[in-house]
Order: sequence, then structure tokens, then C-alpha cells
Amino acid sequence: MADLAGVNGQRTNFRVVGKSNLPGRLSWAQATGVAKFGADYAVHDMLHAKYLRSPYANARIRSIDTKKARAIPGVVDIITWEDPDLMGAGGITNYADYESMEIGAVAIAESEDICEEALRALVIDWEVFPHVVDAMDGRKPDAPVIRSFYTPAPKGGAAPKAAAEPPPAPDGMGGVAVNPPKKGNISFSNVSNNSGDIQAGFKEADQIIEYDINTAAFCGHIPSPLGTVAWWFDDPLNGEGKSLQIEGVPWGHRSVSTANRVAADKVFQTCMFTGGRYCDWGIRKTQQITPALARRVGRPVRCVQGRADQYDFSLNQRYVHMKIGFKNNGLITAIEDLSIADGGSTGNSQFGTTMDQTYGPYYTTKCKNIKQNMEAVDSNRGKMYSSGQHNPMGWDTLMAGLHLIAEKLGKDPIEIATLNLHGPTSQDDPNPVPSFDACVAALKNDLKWNWHAAGARKLPDGRMHGISFRYNQCPRHSVGGYNPKLEYRGGTIYLPSSGTIIGHYGLECNAMVVAEELGLEYENIRIVHDHHETYRPFGGGSDGSTASSWSMKECANKLKKMILEAVIEDANNPPAAGFTGSRGGGEANPAGANPFKGLKPEDLDMAGGRVVVKADPSKGMPLGQACRVNLFATCSGIRPPTAVWATQGRELDVMNIAVCEVAVDAETGEVEVLRFAVVADPGKVLRPTSFEGQIHQVMDFNVGCQLTEEFIYDRSTGVRLSSNMLEYKKVGMLDMPQVDLVTLETRGSNACYGGSGISHSLANTHLVIMAIQNAINKWVESPATPEKVLKALGKA
Repeated sequence: MADLAGVNGQRTNFRVVGKSNLPGRLSWAQATGVAKFGADYAVHDMLHAKYLRSPYANARIRSIDTKKARAIPGVVDIITWEDPDLMGAGGITNYADYESMEIGAVAIAESEDICEEALRALVIDWEVFPHVVDAMDGRKPDAPVIRSFYTPAPKGGAAPKAAAEPPPAPDGMGGVAVNPPKKGNISFSNVSNNSGDIQAGFKEADQIIEYDINTAAFCGHIPSPLGTVAWWFDDPLNGEGKSLQIEGVPWGHRSVSTANRVAADKVFQTCMFTGGRYCDWGIRKTQQITPALARRVGRPVRCVQGRADQYDFSLNQRYVHMKIGFKNNGLITAIEDLSIADGGSTGNSQFGTTMDQTYGPYYTTKCKNIKQNMEAVDSNRGKMYSSGQHNPMGWDTLMAGLHLIAEKLGKDPIEIATLNLHGPTSQDDPNPVPSFDACVAALKNDLKWNWHAAGARKLPDGRMHGISFRYNQCPRHSVGGYNPKLEYRGGTIYLPSSGTIIGHYGLECNAMVVAEELGLEYENIRIVHDHHETYRPFGGGSDGSTASSWSMKECANKLKKMILEAVIEDANNPPAAGFTGSRGGGEANPAGANPFKGLKPEDLDMAGGRVVVKADPSKGMPLGQACRVNLFATCSGIRPPTAVWATQGRELDVMNIAVCEVAVDAETGEVEVLRFAVVADPGKVLRPTSFEGQIHQVMDFNVGCQLTEEFIYDRSTGVRLSSNMLEYKKVGMLDMPQVDLVTLETRGSNACYGGSGISHSLANTHLVIMAIQNAINKWVESPATPEKVLKALGKA
């Protein structure tokens, strides 16, 4: 694949795209501390609001007496779930299915401390239900059924009522799977992604292995607390009725207007920062509620989450039992996957559970005998708002199998992976994937891959050495509705956008592409942030950038065509002397003949900030002088090419591979990650700063989720115990090893300039764990704490 569908997709000369150290549009504000996040806003006469949060893992409020709370000086209002003002965005019910969930009431007061005091003064009649904080326990026949799909009970009514079963889920094959009726806590149970004959595949095998993979839940802790400040004001420019100013909800601008029954053009935002949210699309109730409260009390209202409330799931717990049949040469003949996923609480994202049924690593193999069983189990652990860091999900279930097959056969796992990887066009294609072969060659030549059998190597200091390998396709989001717009005004190019959305700064890549196509410099493209604009470059990280930049490339070439047409029109039909009408912008032509007179638009080009004659580039004029009209171009209705990964992996284009080396102290159980080695082929790197930053960020994530980060629950109460940075152990800079990186650019994908992006395809749950296994010849569940390592070694 390549960028064959768009203009200049095969461009070979790059001046701007791929250039290092170009500053981001918002980088200065972030680096200097000038940037303001939602929690940073404070305005005159501002009130504060806080939700009541459930102290129980599964409970309902029968009644609330607010008299004592209302009597506290500084309390402005107490709103309960029965009030119509809590029925819309940010609304709550009297039922909570995890500890710390918003429930029952909101306090509005002159300070946050007074809000807390008011919430403590509420007299609440609780009904506490049984809870489940372990999916494996929750699926047992004798487990308490914690909830059905329910409708909230009225005040004083019965427990949550059973309602309709959930809608059918995708079957992963383009159809719809029929989900059996809910059974106990198993809210989703399905056999899907069936292909071939699984029994015949196992009969064909010379050997069969079975193993368990435990993907521990991990946190998407957001360092800047989420929240908003909102107020209503009289607006002389936008008609009757008040307008709304809200700060702190960049992704949810449109949902805010809908929920508060106000026209989108009467909602205004300045805040463009999202506090480190990475692929997180969830808007928290603390961000949604402030407009309704501000309207109710007639004053600005601020509502911000506490830091302990920020420990949302990035991915829920998942247990997988794998069974793989293979030939004595290592060729896989059958794959059976039984996944039991923590379905989490009401409203959980399907990523990490049923989404796993629609795509996975198995389609990259030649094996066609595949069966996946999935169960999602309701729990009271918490809510997962976002997509997590795994896209595609579950990749390491196969990677662990490749390592085990290699170990059984005494072979390098790269050899086993290469044998089983099908070619670029289909599962029947025996030819190597060029990108994969190039990555492997670079790993062996440049990054010194040196495989050894499990437990076979000790370091000079006596610690055991381990090494692991994995590959992954570089996915690209197939988002098509970008609708980019470019404006040429006064000799300057403006790129308007509704904002940075979810911490994804695709606009810098977009601006670089525009500069490349128009013969300008990156600094010449003015990025304009305005929430009322249509264009949103969402769709993941760098994989979304390559798709949105493809659309922006098309838009830039439409604008270029318009500019050159206007230049020729001006040259052949100049305005009368002294005319200052519609041809505004730019300085008047200097004295002398116009070099473009008598030419056609196709005779011209743009380079170095000038419009030039193709046949003789020395003839030309600065852009602002050559084109003195105002123009704008859009690219609505032109979709980027569909991503290869949308074919469910049966076609492959660009790949990446990663290696981890560890040292394990068999006496203390301590694990040190010595280095990560990455060879990545994103097709084409648009912005090296972003590309490298994503790889380093994801390696930080890999260390944390596999060595230190852990959700811990009190099983007797369902209360989460790891709710701060001391108990939920994030890694720091001193915990990070070196990351050796080789970047390839095969131009093998079909997004902008043949790019695909890297995004979070290098994120994984078992690269470090597999290296530990190679060191000590034992599997350790993540996080691989010293206690777990010693237990695996029989020393604890």
C-alpha cells in the first residue's frame, strides 16, 4: 500500500515534513506554566460544587435529609437526584455501582471546604447490596448477582429493576452476534471470530500448548484534575437569551450545548488544554454539571474532581486461557482463546471487552483455524471511560505463545514469528511483509538482538538476564469526517480548528503538511483555535495525524490551485490604479511588468514563500504581492483512504517490533529493565518530536503496568485501597531505562505520504513479563513485584 489516492502522495522532496524540533503551537504555554486547564480557572463571584460520592461498592439511597447541610453558613444549595436540574448532563441517580461514584446529591457553596462539610452533614438512609470486585469470583454460579440492566428506582422504591437485555454485539466478521440472555453477572457471552475447523487444526498439530495470560487492570491517571467553570452572560452579538462560557471541557463542546438546550454558537470556550488525557473520550460528571448549576444559582460555578477520583481504568482486568496447536517446525495450526473480561460498572467502554472480538493479532498469522470465546463479567470495581492503550487489543496473548513455541523447539522467537506471519495481501500470501523484514534486519544489525534460551544467561553481577520480542502492525484510524478548511488572507495561511480535543496535537502535523504543499515554512501557517470551527483532527495519536493530514493535504492543494488561478487573473486583469475594492490584502505589485502576465495557472508553482514560474524559478513574486484576494478552501466529502487494519488484519502494511532486556535478582526478586529496543516503520514520520515522544511515553507505560501499578481492593467492602500516588505506584524518570530507537520509512501505508503513524501500537501488557520469563523460566503475573517473582521461584 502507499498514498496513491491523493495529490503528491509520492512526494520525494521534503523541506518541512519530517523536520525535527519544530515547536508545537501550544508548547510554549505548557513549558512556561502559562497554560490553564479547567481546574485552573477562577472567576469573580464564583461558587463551588461537589458531588456526594458513594462510600459503598454497590448501594442505593432510600432518602436524604438535607436540613442540617442547608443550615451551614456558606451553603447556597443542596440538589438531590429528584431535582430536574440533575436530570441532564452531569446528572445522577440514587444508585451507585462502585465506591466513589457520584450519587444522590450535589452541594453548592462558597468554598470547596464548605461543600465537603455540607456533604458530611447529609443524613442518608443507605441500602447496601452485595458486591463483586473480582471477575473470576463474579462468574461463579453461587456469586451474588450485583445488577441487571436496570432503570433507576424512584425514591423509596424497590431495588434497581431489570430491563431489556443489552443490544447484540459485533461478531468481528462484519455481522452481528446474538448475545445469549444475561446469566448471573455474565453480561456478555459469545463465541465469535470463528474461522476454519478448530478441531481439524488441533488434529493436524504435532504439539499443543496451553497457557494463561492475566492482563491486570491499569489506570489512566490524569495529572491535572478534570473539572469545569461555567457562567451565563448577556451576549449582544448572538441574539436573544444568555450565552454560556465554560472552561475545561474541550472534547465535549457540542454535548454541552445539547445538554443545556442552548445553540452551539452561544457556547464559548477559551481553554484548549486537556491535562494529559491520551485516547480518553470520556467527559466526567464534574465537567458536565456546571452549566446547569450556574443557571440555577445565577452565579459562576466551579466543579473539579479530587485527585483520588482521577484513578479511572484505562483497561479493565482480563484473564485469557490460550490453547495453540503447532507443527514441529513451529507453524501454528489452531488457536483457541477463552477470554474472561471484567465488564466493570454501568456505562463502561467496550474497549478491552467486546471490542477485543472485532480485531486481534491472530489474523496476522497464516493460521485460519481460530476460535475466540468471550465473557464479560459485571463488577463493582469502577468505570472505564476510554479506549485504553491497546489498539489492537490483546496482542500479547499471541506474542506469549510465540515465545513458548520457540522455547519448546529451541528456536529464536523471531524465527517462529516470521514463519507464522502471512504476507501483505492476505492470509494466503506466503511472501514476507517487506516492512517486517526490514524491521527485523535493523533489529539484528543495529540493535544487536541476541537471543538465548530461558534461564541460560547470567550477568557478571550474578543477576539473571532475560530478553523478549514482539511485533505489531502500525494501525491507522479510518476516520473520514475531518472537513478541514484553510483560509488565505492578507498573504497569510490560516488553519482553523475546534481544538486539541483529547491531548492529541495533530494540528502541528497538519500545519507542516500545508507548509510543504504550499512552499512555505511551518512558522508561516497560523493555527487558529476556535471551538466553533468544524474541523477536529481527532482519531488517535500519530495514526490519527496521518489520516487527518491526508485530508489537509488535499485541502492545501485545492487552495494552491485557487491561489495560482487568482495570481494569473490579477496578472492578466490588474485592478485600476488606486483601486482598493475586493482585491484586499497584500502589498501592491512593485513597479515593472508582472512576470506572470500571459501565463496559465499550470505554468506557476509556489516555493520559498513566493509564487514562481516553473520554467524559470528566478522569476516570481512574494506570495502576499502575487495574490491579493482572500480565498478559502475546504475538503468536505473527500475521505482519506480506508486503513488497512480495517480489513481485520488480513492485509498488512507497516509494522513495528520491540525488544525488552531485564535483569532479575533471584535473591531479592527485584527486576530492572535494562533497555528497550524499538524498530518502527510508521510509513512516513510527519513530526519526529511527536513520534519519538509517543514511543518514550508508551515505554514508560509498559514499565508501570508490568512492574509497579496495581489496583488493590478490600474484598470485604469493595473499597479501592490504591487511590493515591503512594499506593498506586507510577514509575518516575529514574525508573526508566534507555530506549534505543531505529526509525524506518518504507512509505508502505496509505495515509499521508504513505504514513500510518505509530500511536499506541507499541503499548503492551507482557513485553517485560516475557523478558522476566526468559530470565527465570517462570511466568509471573503483572505487576511483577519482588514478592511475586520470589513466589514464582519458590522462595516466598
